[in-house]
Amino acid sequence: MAYTVTLKASGHQFAVEAGETVLDAAQRAGLALPYSCRAGLCGSCKAQVLEGHFIYPHNPPTALNAAERAQRAALLCQAVPVSDLLLEVREVASVEDMPRRRLDVTVAAKDLLAPDVARLRLAPAPGAPRLRWLPGQYVEVLLDDGRRRAFSLARAPHLGAELEVHVRHVAGGGFTSWVFHELGVGETLHIEGPQGTFVPREDSEHPVILVAGGTGFAPVKALIEHFLHLGTRRPLHLYWGARTAADLYLRALPERWAREVPTLDFVPVVSDPSEAARAGLRAGFVHETVLEDWPDLSGFDVYMCGPPALIDAGRRSFDEAGLPEDRLYFDSFEYAPDVLEKILGSRAGIAIV
Repeated sequence: MAYTVTLKASGHQFAVEAGETVLDAAQRAGLALPYSCRAGLCGSCKAQVLEGHFIYPHNPPTALNAAERAQRAALLCQAVPVSDLLLEVREVASVEDMPRRRLDVTVAAKDLLAPDVARLRLAPAPGAPRLRWLPGQYVEVLLDDGRRRAFSLARAPHLGAELEVHVRHVAGGGFTSWVFHELGVGETLHIEGPQGTFVPREDSEHPVILVAGGTGFAPVKALIEHFLHLGTRRPLHLYWGARTAADLYLRALPERWAREVPTLDFVPVVSDPSEAARAGLRAGFVHETVLEDWPDLSGFDVYMCGPPALIDAGRRSFDEAGLPEDRLYFDSFEYAPDVLEKILGSRAGIAIV
């Protein structure tokens, strides 16, 4: 049995098959609803259920608090309708013009940005079409055994057909170990994309705060390249947080932006106090540093990318600082389930952050 989902703002309607999530059905219908991790961890796909009922067939998602659940908020990547639904949710119209496709790419270059971060430059394979994407989107590398690995595109589209991804070596991650130790220039990868709705909203004149955690700098880099290419006059405030100064693996680039662009400033943040002191950098968590500088966020647009812990903390603290929910755009990255299982198995009793 199929149910009908109606989006209140646009009037768009689409059918959801039995057992299908709302997000999967919307994408099948060619509609672009916000999403990121697809695992119920980040809250990007949150919507308000105005009419109808749904279930979570698996474990309830962790990205909703009790108050949000009481107000009938739902995460569309997990919610399965059991009746027709009327939803209040943002649509991302620009993403609808970027159809997802599978194609082959060739490794044009590979270099180390840090001991545990590799940069891959990927060119369309001979005879393959050029990928069309928006700044902030990501692609998935398709592995031979059916698994997938998602990587944000770290380069704005106007710079050419070549893709750039930043790959962090993960202990227990077979794919990242292969990238670091075996993948060679000239080899072919199979990818699918573009994906994601962490894209620039160009219909706003608010100043912009961009928050990156670790390799979350990759899509933020693409967003900034895009804004600078457009010649935006909106102030851009970039905050990049990491555990150590060495983890700010392309620090010279945003430092150069800050020197050359009068409307852009860059604040590197290191969570280890002793490391921060040695490097002469701000110490603490990056979202808290933002609030130290801007305790009232009501006049900003905020773009944030990083691990789920950062996204969760930022969402809640930025909301308390007055940031309207519809002006927070974020992308959360997480280990693939099979990698996480290996990591937890080898680090029993140690929290992953």
